[in-house]
Amino acid sequence: MSDCLFCGIVEGRIKGEVVYRDNSVIALKDVNPKAPVHILIVPIKHIATLLDLEQGDKGLISEIFSVANQLAKQQGISKDGFRVVVNCGAGAGQSVFHLHFHLLGGRSFSWPPG
Repeated sequence: MSDCLFCGIVEGRIKGEVVYRDNSVIALKDVNPKAPVHILIVPIKHIATLLDLEQGDKGLISEIFSVANQLAKQQGISKDGFRVVVNCGAGAGQSVFHLHFHLLGGRSFSWPPG
């Protein structure tokens, strides 16, 4: 989608600090981090929200969590704990309508969030 921020980053039209990329997933540092480690894990395929996932996307979701695991280890947050967050819809805080997962760590988190 030409007006999608993450599609622009995937296509190289928009700059992003990429920390991981393969054929299915790209991960980049959040420009407005909410924790010392705040990485966005984004499918290359444009999927607007969590509700738009299709049956064939099961493998993609598995890969996203595998990448989250790998990045948590690389960033040194796996031992103390980390959080993976998905916002679905504007009311939940989704501001870019291309599915993405927030990997957050490097500080303590409270519950409930928000």
